[in-house]
Amino acid sequence: MIDSQVVTLLLGFLIVAIASNQIAKKFQQLKLPLITGLLIIGVISGPFILDLVPSVSKFKLQFVNDLSLAFIAFAAAAELYLKDLRGRLKSIKWMTFGQLVVTFVMSALAVYFLADYIHFMQDMSAEARIAAAILTATIFVARSPASAIAIINEVRAKGPFTQTAMGVTVLKDFLVIILFAICMSLASVLVKGSDLSFWFLLIILVELATSFALGYLVGRLIIMLLSFRIHKYAKIVYILALGYSVYLLYYFIKDYTAVEFGKEFLIEPLLICIIGSFIVTNYSKYRHEFIKLLDDVGPLIYVCFFTLAGASMSLDLLVKVWPIALLFFAIRLVSMMIGAYIGGNLAGDPPLFNRIGWMPYITQAGVGLGLATIVAANFPEWGQEFSTLIIAVIVINQIVGPPFFKWAINRVGESHARASTPEFDGLRDAIVFGFESQSVALVRQLKSHGWEVKLATRRKDIDKEEYPDIDIRIIEELNLEALNQLDANLSEAAVLMLTDDENEQVAELIYEHVGTKDVIVRLNNHYNFDKFHKLGALVVDPSTAMVSLMDHFVRSPQATSLLLGMQEGQDTIDLQVLNPNLFGLSLRDMRLPQDVIILSIRRKGQMIISHGYTRLRKGDWITMVGSTESLDKMTLLFDND
Repeated sequence: MIDSQVVTLLLGFLIVAIASNQIAKKFQQLKLPLITGLLIIGVISGPFILDLVPSVSKFKLQFVNDLSLAFIAFAAAAELYLKDLRGRLKSIKWMTFGQLVVTFVMSALAVYFLADYIHFMQDMSAEARIAAAILTATIFVARSPASAIAIINEVRAKGPFTQTAMGVTVLKDFLVIILFAICMSLASVLVKGSDLSFWFLLIILVELATSFALGYLVGRLIIMLLSFRIHKYAKIVYILALGYSVYLLYYFIKDYTAVEFGKEFLIEPLLICIIGSFIVTNYSKYRHEFIKLLDDVGPLIYVCFFTLAGASMSLDLLVKVWPIALLFFAIRLVSMMIGAYIGGNLAGDPPLFNRIGWMPYITQAGVGLGLATIVAANFPEWGQEFSTLIIAVIVINQIVGPPFFKWAINRVGESHARASTPEFDGLRDAIVFGFESQSVALVRQLKSHGWEVKLATRRKDIDKEEYPDIDIRIIEELNLEALNQLDANLSEAAVLMLTDDENEQVAELIYEHVGTKDVIVRLNNHYNFDKFHKLGALVVDPSTAMVSLMDHFVRSPQATSLLLGMQEGQDTIDLQVLNPNLFGLSLRDMRLPQDVIILSIRRKGQMIISHGYTRLRKGDWITMVGSTESLDKMTLLFDND
């Protein structure tokens, strides 16, 4: 029978989570991570401030936490793709050693010897202090693959430093689950006062072996699920249900063995899910589909998990632990610096890498928070204070970490961020790369519409006198020097009609160094579509373009012919609002020619829904259709600055 209180709490929490997602996005405008915003909104919504998420939710909504943890484990292991890591295995191996072993040992020793200054550890026995110290050190080792991927994608980082950082990040989170399983079992023995024995060690090994076996089974079940031809949302639901069922099995085995044998047998749910995801990622043909499904549901899971984690935080304890949290942050930072230096030297990495090799590993998020909540649930006497302290440290790491990682990527020269788009110079010009019949026809078509166009090619056998109406530029190589010679920074558009490899080379240069507003690529192989899409290019696939065009003609012949300029005397145009007299003017107050229609408005790269009361802003791009004569008049109106 469904508990009505659980339903009420869940519906109330979902409303808070939806609001949290929207409000937390404002934190990104302040250059803070989204996760930080979710945690803060969760704290505000919790029982100590607004009480929108009451304290009982922490227990009644435990299933939300369990489901989220299973997903986080799936997502972490999905990034551990062995083929991508082979080139940097030596550096990854030794850096992982430095970050795992050195950070763990130094942190555990520091926490143990500082126990007298930590509130919840002051009255503990020596054995319990060891338990708390090793659990703290284990969580200190954890990193955030999601945060690392976000930074790498933001600056499009590529290179050995980035490869090592990503490999170590994912491998550490894989190993930390195993380490956590061992330390949790050891901590249970120490806190309960039991003696270490051969049977205890044997049970730990059996627990780990069982977890590995169940992980393999979960992986095979996911592979079988992905092979079915069902809707992707159904697959997402089944995958999440499978992850949650691992936790249900964990609780069942734990309770059953405690009652029947007087000793809990603990499988490790996070380890099982990580092994399952690792099997799917590396030993099946469904890796890309699996990652896509996780990406689709990821934002929803993270919003729920981090908001609930914030709401579960004991604010009264948080105020008390901030000084210790700062001390813990410093301990972790120093241990990572030493670990990175030792690991980098053992791997033979460059001195610069060794000096800043700790910066990619500061940020913590999902896995660390998940482990903290597990400790809180298993050690109720002091687990809540422990969890609150760890969450405080994670919040600091989440704020400080991303800027450090981003700086490190720029310092080693592996950033490939997008160049800023140059200001419009009042002249509509374009560069077409590649010499062939289609490119020549395109140049002439653009010139007939008033554009200044250069045709760039490496062919030296062209007789320019045969094309007196075309500005043909011979370039030696496809490099930045050639783009500068072509004044690419002054061009409104670049059209790439070369091979896919050459197109990608030019698109990369434009993206990183020039910032041309519109880059149009003629695709040769559909397999390469994503490469150009990630570079913000407009991709034309000849293999599907004709079918799409004919489809539009069938469904809307008048609109299609109008947009293609096939109606006599009609055309379409994009104009940027540069005339100060238009700033703030609403569309209904503009005196447009009767044969001109505004189709869309693009503001800061986003299409906006326009109506009569929409006010123009400086830099808006207006797409309109009308007679060529009227559009010429509109060009003068919009571009006159």
